Amino acid sequence: MFDQLNDLVKQFGIDAVVNNAAVPNKQNEAVMNESSNFLLEGLKNMVAQGKINDLAGLFQGNASANGANPVVKQLTNELTNHLGKKFGLNNKASLSVASGLTPKVLGSLIGKAKDPNDSSFEISDLISAISGGNSEAGSGLMNAISNYGTAFGLDQNKDGKVDINDALAAVSKKSGGLGGLFGKVFGN
Repeated sequence: MFDQLNDLVKQFGIDAVVNNAAVPNKQNEAVMNESSNFLLEGLKNMVAQGKINDLAGLFQGNASANGANPVVKQLTNELTNHLGKKFGLNNKASLSVASGLTPKVLGSLIGKAKDPNDSSFEISDLISAISGGNSEAGSGLMNAISNYGTAFGLDQNKDGKVDINDALAAVSKKSGGLGGLFGKVFGN
């Protein structure tokens, strides 16, 4: 997931960092790399702080692109402070970078996670990455996701609930039907 997050930071970093006169050109790459690391760590910290419902709520609608969203707001503020301290940027420059990256990166990341046609990124990747392999945090996040399952696009069979039938529908879709799945499993 880090590579995908890093790619998104680079994509949106052209405007927020590279074309930002307040960021010295020699620091562009370092600022973008640090932003990627910090955003992932910030999401992990939110899980550790028990803000699982806030994170799950982030996946509803287009709230991730809104700077007023509590998760986006917290990460933007923290990234602003971090970049200022790490690179000696003034508050206005740091805020410009953080507010130019955080909502767009999270919005795109969430959009990819919710898009059933985008196989480059799975919601399970996001859960694993931000829960840091902590099964308790991961299960708490999964419970919250179950509450918001339809917003994530996890309701594969469109029956209004997220259950094993949705998992089977997703596997079937990815493997070319159950026949394709059995062929892959049994080598036929």
